[in-house]
Amino acid sequence: MEFHFQRALCLLLLGSVGCATTPTHHVALTGDILVDGPKMIAEGPPRDKVLWQYRTAAAAMRRGDFATAKPLLDDALLTLGGIYGKDAEARKSRSYFSREARKTFIGEPYERSMAYFYRGVIYWMNGEPDNARACFRTAEFEDSDAENKEFAGDWVLPDYLDGLVTTKLAGDGSDAFKRAKRNSKNINLPDYNPKANVLFIVEFGPGPVKYATGQYGEALRIRTRSSSLVSARIKTDGVNLSVAPCDDVNFQATTRGGRVMDHILANKAVFKAATDTAGDAAIISGAILANGGHRRKSAADEVGLGLILAGLASKIASARATPEADTRTWENLPQFISYATMSLLPGTHNVTVEFLEPGDKVVAKLTKQITVNIADTTRDKVVFVSDSSTTPQTQ
Repeated sequence: MEFHFQRALCLLLLGSVGCATTPTHHVALTGDILVDGPKMIAEGPPRDKVLWQYRTAAAAMRRGDFATAKPLLDDALLTLGGIYGKDAEARKSRSYFSREARKTFIGEPYERSMAYFYRGVIYWMNGEPDNARACFRTAEFEDSDAENKEFAGDWVLPDYLDGLVTTKLAGDGSDAFKRAKRNSKNINLPDYNPKANVLFIVEFGPGPVKYATGQYGEALRIRTRSSSLVSARIKTDGVNLSVAPCDDVNFQATTRGGRVMDHILANKAVFKAATDTAGDAAIISGAILANGGHRRKSAADEVGLGLILAGLASKIASARATPEADTRTWENLPQFISYATMSLLPGTHNVTVEFLEPGDKVVAKLTKQITVNIADTTRDKVVFVSDSSTTPQTQ
């Protein structure tokens, strides 16, 4: 009777591995981000809401729909601003038995920096350069929480635009300019021209994506995607401007340094492996002892069965440990972001933006036609263009 009871207990313990349930969200997707994004934000897992807001905002900006992008970024950044220390799922994700991906997505430092950068661009478009500057500064700050400080806070364009806004507001932008110049490496950053009334933000190339390696997928890695594009060119009213990359998002992603969560996941992987090995050893030892006792309710039987139970418990703990890294990715980020400024008279201007491969070879299918309307001479005109922007556009 005792043997059957213990055997039943073993089976019960084994069955407990599958007792936990996770809510599922099934949302039919169409492949159009501006259709799928709002559906996933409204109906998808709440933990993925910010990710879909990021993705949808970027897609909307490339279609010239900045009115849609603005509230998406506002809500995402509101969540981001209040997440630290307050998210119960983030705390749970640190336990041995809860996946990192169950926490509310806010992104890695490079993703959070880009969210603030995009919001800063829209603020400037809307005639709020002071709020734009605050976003550019926060973009740098978000990149400064990596464990390895060697590359932290080393974006070029957020610092450069911080100083440009300050200069335009009759302040001293020299410190921000020096920081940008220090991080710009081989890029020749021009001095600020506070009289230039048109600012182009240009992005191109595919950005980084995440994947996991390691025995249990516990090591987060970044995969960069190659692009043949190396620069852009802006042409309008006899002006022909070459635009070299200022920032490489791939570089920002791959030099992020360690995360606190990396250590947690590594410890989870060690725990999973150790409990699995210990469980195997206990079960094997217990079976040998029990078999040696010939099931006669001897001391060897009792010790053997106890080891088997302990081994099963250890195996269950191992099975429930979840060291997998969170590989959710804001995958429609660009590789390069840059800018150009010029002075244009009030009125309508037809602008052509070309994207170039080495040797100044134009990729014709990526050429964009933008109608730029300058009606308000009291504020800057900010034009956003991507190699994946729809064309023609009016901004």
